[in-house]
Parts: sequence; C-alpha cells; structure tokens
Amino acid sequence: MNKKKIAVIFGGKSSEHDVSLMSAASVIRAINKERYELVYIGITKDGEWRRLVLPEGKDAAFAAASLEDGSWLSFSEAFNMSDIKKVADFALPIVHGPYCEDGKLQGFFETVGIPYGGCGVLASALAMDKLAAKDVFDKVGFPICKHRALFRFKYDEDREKAEASVARELGYPCFVKPANMGSSVGITKAHNKQEFFRACDLAFRYDKRLIIEEAIDAREVEAAVLGNAHPEVAVLGEIIPHGEFYTYESKYEDEASVLKIPAEISDEMTEEIKKIAVQAFQAIDGEGYARVDFFVEKGTDRIFLNEINTLPGFTKISMFPMLWEAAGLSYPDTIERIIELGYERYYDQNNRQAML
Repeated sequence: MNKKKIAVIFGGKSSEHDVSLMSAASVIRAINKERYELVYIGITKDGEWRRLVLPEGKDAAFAAASLEDGSWLSFSEAFNMSDIKKVADFALPIVHGPYCEDGKLQGFFETVGIPYGGCGVLASALAMDKLAAKDVFDKVGFPICKHRALFRFKYDEDREKAEASVARELGYPCFVKPANMGSSVGITKAHNKQEFFRACDLAFRYDKRLIIEEAIDAREVEAAVLGNAHPEVAVLGEIIPHGEFYTYESKYEDEASVLKIPAEISDEMTEEIKKIAVQAFQAIDGEGYARVDFFVEKGTDRIFLNEINTLPGFTKISMFPMLWEAAGLSYPDTIERIIELGYERYYDQNNRQAML
C-alpha cells in the first residue's frame, strides 16, 4: 500500500509558536506511521518556512523531540511553500494564532489546490476574530455574554472616556482580550480602572482591536466537534482553573488546574450545549473539527456560547483529543478522522467545480 505523504506544519509567527511545537510533537508521535509518511514543515518566529531533513537513522520520535527541545532548526533547510504539492499529498496544520489559524494559511492551501485538515478560510477567519464571531452568534440568536469593542485609535484619543464607557456598560470585573489571539494570550481580568488601563496596554500589544466582556461567575465547559456536513460532538469536559480564569500558564504550565471529563452537568444541559455547539460550528461554515467553548453561569445554569477554536491545542493534555478519547475515539484515530474529513471536503469541492 502506498503511503499518503502528510505534511505536518508547525510553528508560526504568532505568540502561540511554542504551543504549536508541543501540539505538533504529540501529533507526530501519535499518527499512524503504517498508513502515512510524514513530511515536517516548520515556520520560524520570523515567518521563514523550513523543512526538516532528519539525520540518517533518525525517525519521527526524533523529530517530535526536536520540536520540544527547540533543536529542529539545526537540521532544517529553507523551503518554498509553493512547492508543498511536490513533497506532500495532504497538509495537516498544527498551528495556532494569527497568520496560521485565521484563514491565511487555509487560503494558501486552497490556492495551490492541496487537501488539508481543519476548517476552511471563512470559518477560520471568523472564529479567530472574536468580535466578528460574536456578531455572527448574536445575529443567529445564540446566547452570548455582554461585550463591546475597543479600537486602538479611540483608546489613544481618550482612554478616560473609553474606560468610563466600559465601566458604565459592563462594570467591573471585566475581561480585556485581543480580538485576534488564542491560548488566552494577552487576556486580563480587570477589577478596577487602573487594572483596566494595564489590561488594555497589554492587549493592544497583540491587536489593534479589543473585545471587552462582562465577567460572569461561571463554569467553563468545552465541546469537541468533528465532522463536515454532519458534525458530531464528543463527551463534554469542564475546566476548573487554578486562579480566576484559564490563563496561558494554566493551560500549558500549571498542573494545579483540573480537567473534568465528562463534565458534571445534567443530561438536559449536556444535550443543549451539544446542540448549540453543532449549530455554532455550522453557522461559521465549520468543517473538519473545532473546539467550542461555553460558560455556564453559577446559580442560574444559564448557558453562554463563548468562542470557537478551529485549530485547538493537540498536546497530550489538551482538551480536544481527551474528549474524543473519552467518547471512544483514540488519539491516533482522531488524527486519522481529521485527515479523512479533509480529503472528503477536497473531493467534494472538486466535484462541484467539475459540474459547473
């Protein structure tokens, strides 16, 4: 049997570069080597494309370890990404954040005509931009928490006025987030005016547009969605962060945070969250896979749709693969399903074009 050549793409220019390396290392170790031949393509923090050429006698385990210890650049060579179809049959992006998760990379794959894993251009761009996603969610009628946009030029013109507006409309505490970022990078929970200013100064380092959200005393529940035309949802999980919210450190460095799988919620709430997760995934034209995040308000059990992550973390402690494992789909089988769904979409698109 001829093996399909899978280009595992990792790294990137975003602040989530290191998270991508951890995710990709896990995927490289888990992917079925009997069915797939791996091609390793990295993107440096400066945006340079590099292809790994493994030293003689070294295998995928060595490649994975090199991503984790940062040595992969030492045996890489410059790579022209437009040549990807010469070296691979399929692109599997294991990347996070701007430049990779926001539709730019997906648009390139569409342009060169290579099948790839995960959501397409529209879903990727919408989900990455929290303000645009909220607009879609609100238009469709999904329950979302109160929020407002804050633009850099407005903040620079009169930050006192901007703060007064937030305090009046949302109150404290509130969350200050870059509109385009993931892994909780640049997010702060502001409890007062001075913390708000510091939070904005931090968030504006990552984006010129911020989303300011009311702080809800809530549980954090996550849904893992997998599929194209008929998406399915795995077992739900709950995050109990060590601290006030699930920070970058909580996700990847702090072992004190707890992941409960399955989430300890009622059957009725489970079904409602799963239904909204599928509908939200479809509302942004999602395909392949995504993680959909929710808040469940303490005391009232009101459900709020928070956001969709179209390229969720894939480390050994990431929620998405753990939820599917709890549903009976192993980590390697989850990766294989993502590849199958990418091919399914590719063939569907080409067949539609052929009929025009």
